[in-house]
Amino acid sequence: MKKLLLAAALLISVQSAFAQKFSIGPKAGLNISNYTGGDIESDALVGYHLGGIINYGFGKVFSLQPEVLFSTQGAKVDNAGNKSDFKISYVTVPVMFKFKTNGGFYVEFGPQAGFRTSTDIPDQTINNFAKNLDLAAAGGIGYHSPIGLGVGVRYIAGLSKVGNFSGQNIDPDFKNSVIQASIFWAIPLVK
Repeated sequence: MKKLLLAAALLISVQSAFAQKFSIGPKAGLNISNYTGGDIESDALVGYHLGGIINYGFGKVFSLQPEVLFSTQGAKVDNAGNKSDFKISYVTVPVMFKFKTNGGFYVEFGPQAGFRTSTDIPDQTINNFAKNLDLAAAGGIGYHSPIGLGVGVRYIAGLSKVGNFSGQNIDPDFKNSVIQASIFWAIPLVK
């Protein structure tokens, strides 16, 4: 009987130590994007992102947060002396590992995959300007309130080259570089 009570107490303590929390909600914000690497001359372009998050918490400190976001990125590219907006839209899927303090502040990091949905390139002589898949690594900081509202800033560094063309005066070996400022609301479903 003592062994059974000890096993039950151990099971309850382990269960409470690894208590799981589950929340979902919307996320939206501002993108400041540019291209890095290659020989491309560009300036930052302002865009936006919006979508949803799922936050799966393990205990009070660690959580896993996959997201699905529609994100507009690109740069103002110097094309023969003129600055033109090269815009690419992606559906991005970041999977962030978050570590939160008791005060609600958090740090996050993780991989991101972006799937190109459209391109708006002023120079129509470049066919297939961007690849269909964009791989990146992300890291950020923010604040998540007890009621689920939060703000965050994230940097996304492209790992795969964006360009999918040849025979132009631009080297296609450049990568996305994005700063995101976001607001989100993680609505708790399981506490």
